[in-house]
Amino acid sequence: MSRENSSAKFMKILKEALFSYAFDICGVLAGFIISTQMNVFMLAPWTIAAYPAVVSMRGVITGMMSGRLSTALHVGTVRPGLFGNTRLFYAIFESIEVITCELSIAMGLLAIVFGGLFLGVESSDFFSIFIAIMATMSFGLIISVWNVVVCSISFKRGLDPDIVTYPIMSSVADVVITLCYVLVLNMFFFWGVIGKGIVLSLATTLIIFAVYLLKKNLYEKEFIKTIKESLITMILVALIVNVTGTTLGKISEIVGANKKIYTIYPALIDTVGDVGAVVGSMVTTKLALGFIKPVFSAVKGQVIEISAAWVASMIMFVFCSFLTLVLQGMFSIMNFIQLASLVLVVNVMAAGAIALISFVVAIVSFSRGLDPDNFVIPIESSLADTLTSVSLFTALILFA
Repeated sequence: MSRENSSAKFMKILKEALFSYAFDICGVLAGFIISTQMNVFMLAPWTIAAYPAVVSMRGVITGMMSGRLSTALHVGTVRPGLFGNTRLFYAIFESIEVITCELSIAMGLLAIVFGGLFLGVESSDFFSIFIAIMATMSFGLIISVWNVVVCSISFKRGLDPDIVTYPIMSSVADVVITLCYVLVLNMFFFWGVIGKGIVLSLATTLIIFAVYLLKKNLYEKEFIKTIKESLITMILVALIVNVTGTTLGKISEIVGANKKIYTIYPALIDTVGDVGAVVGSMVTTKLALGFIKPVFSAVKGQVIEISAAWVASMIMFVFCSFLTLVLQGMFSIMNFIQLASLVLVVNVMAAGAIALISFVVAIVSFSRGLDPDNFVIPIESSLADTLTSVSLFTALILFA
């Protein structure tokens, strides 16, 4: 490929990545919501630790659905649109809802274990953690519908859904799921018996709906395949995400009530996850179409894609630093330089690593006869959250 063509390709991917990453501004909004609700999050130690679990879990599920749909649209096995679609489309859609319930149960149980071991959560809080997570995730059907709409519109408009869909949806999902989590916590803590009853009802509804879909699709081959392939991934994701929650609990011990860190945090994990999703989605599509071979040396041909996705993330980190300080009424040149420097260190540690991880997971899963879309984004997005959290924790210590 000539230098001119390489530059044009880089700029095309950079522009589309920046367009989709721009929705990570929603992550700042999600963080701003958290910073304004610190009174709720200070009521029990598990509330802040469970937040990354809820956000990451929704991101994983959104990512899996985005990856499956974008690849299927490129291959032609599904059509853009929510109604009158193929059998495969509905198998994907309904399996995602069952996976939401499975992952919610696993996440709730592991959150109880991790909270008890590392954050001093009392056994009396175990039931509260479980139903709060389940109730929050019961809103997942709304986000899944939006996921289909965004993927379909981007495909119809000539944009690459591999680059556009997940970054947009992960950001939108973060705001929606944050609002839902805050609502659930407020109902649970401040609405008395009625509030606790609503939370329990939402959690129960998610389980009943999942059981219905599982029974309905018991003999649907693609549905069962997706469920089976996702099980190991979901257990791994649940473990990883609880490490993220524990890390955020430790970060909160360092920053205390420092609102700018809570405000920018969701945007950071969003953007790093988007880097991995963009790289991973493009690789899985190329593998499905036979454009690249499932060998590690193929990474040499993906340098432009990885570089463009990474540079776009750096630009977004700097912009989110500016926006965070403006929202919190703390903007000054010195504060901006300090915060931007902090998050760029986080970016260097986390973004490049997650791009390579996405590539490796795609190659390994495809070479073993598995559908990489069931593995790449779920694994990379949860790892991205953990890597970003650990990198932020490290950077805060370095900048202390």
